[in-house]
Amino acid sequence: MKKKLRAAIILLLIVVLGVSGFYGYVYMNTDKWTNLVYPGVKIGEVDISGKTLLEAKDMVTKEYETTILKKNINIITPLKTYSLNYIKLNARYNIDEAVEEAFDYGKNLKLYEKYKLINKPVSKVLNLKFIYDPNPLHQLISNMKEEIDRAPKNASISRIDGNFQITPDIKGYKVMEEKLEKEILSKINGDINTPDINVEAEIEPILANITAEELQTVNVRLSSFSSDFTSSSYGRSTNITLATKSINGTLIMPGQSFSFNDKVGQRTAAKGYQPAPVDIGTKVGSDYGGGICQVSTSLYNAVIRTNIKSTERKYHSIPSTYIPLGMDATVDWGTLDYKFTNTLQYPIYIESVVKNKTLTFNVYSNSSLSNRTYNLVNDIYEAVSPGPTQYIEDNTLPIGETIQEQLPLTGYKVRVYKDTIENGKVIEHELISDDHYMVVAGIIRKGTKKIK
Repeated sequence: MKKKLRAAIILLLIVVLGVSGFYGYVYMNTDKWTNLVYPGVKIGEVDISGKTLLEAKDMVTKEYETTILKKNINIITPLKTYSLNYIKLNARYNIDEAVEEAFDYGKNLKLYEKYKLINKPVSKVLNLKFIYDPNPLHQLISNMKEEIDRAPKNASISRIDGNFQITPDIKGYKVMEEKLEKEILSKINGDINTPDINVEAEIEPILANITAEELQTVNVRLSSFSSDFTSSSYGRSTNITLATKSINGTLIMPGQSFSFNDKVGQRTAAKGYQPAPVDIGTKVGSDYGGGICQVSTSLYNAVIRTNIKSTERKYHSIPSTYIPLGMDATVDWGTLDYKFTNTLQYPIYIESVVKNKTLTFNVYSNSSLSNRTYNLVNDIYEAVSPGPTQYIEDNTLPIGETIQEQLPLTGYKVRVYKDTIENGKVIEHELISDDHYMVVAGIIRKGTKKIK
């Protein structure tokens, strides 16, 4: 019995010693990896097995971050190439985070599990996260736009010494920034094995709204109309001259509209306009710019003779002395305007001339339109007499004194037709307006105040 007990104790000691020895062996083999990355661990393409935290960080930084910062983004344009280094993008990886994760891999396992992981490594690959700041790219593209973007410049036309001179149009350019940025951002990555990013910037040409080719079609005078203002006062003559000259050189493209008030602007003393007689209803008053209705009327008569109809035109309430009935076009800042739209296939150029108190408007366009001419004729189909003059007693005037407050005005109804003439024959007689001028009785104030 004692022999069996002794044998059991010896066997137990052998087992304990064996287990202790194996545990010691496991512990020793595991403990030496305490400050090292376990076998089989990679960050990206870098094997950091058996490296300390600092060694692993240094290896990954050298392989990735140092390499990526050598890359460039090259934006190619016809004039130059714009480059942006990854350094300016603050390109980087989450190296600290990845290395710490790699270092901690397996460290939280039980002793024997650690031992198995060390002796029979399981491949563990951690991927780096690539980070960059896109703002420097935004700024580079913005700088490109400042250098490259250019608004187109319209061609211009002028008439000098009886000849047209055309300044050519200039093409504009625009960097397609949204498309460019989207393409570049799609190519930016942390792959150290790919070369620099090369992108050709798309630059859109922008054509001018008015080209020299279009202006070269203006080669003949289609119409002309003149109006005399010899009897006008200094103020009225000044106003007519200023307004007429402000329209000289006006170019109106096909489909473009013209407004007399927009072109001439408000008639003010600051612009040199003078007080002068102006029709106010059925009476004559005085205002800055008085007389320029003769300018709008003359322009109307020149334009209508190119076969361009008015989109806004109003006749006076009383007849004008400088134009046949029904052929006037009155204007007033803020209320009445003369407007038309160029319905021709070609641009029109308006030349205005003032000479010897005669204003003239010449309208030029393409010679293909000159096979027809146009003229206005009126038909006064009713005239109404103002009747007897009215006398109004006025106790503020001495007896025997009179004042003509309102001149008698005959009322008229008049139709105006536009004749289309081809080969010397009228081929169309078109009604374009039916105007009614007011009939106004004369008014005389008669004094009734007795003189003591």
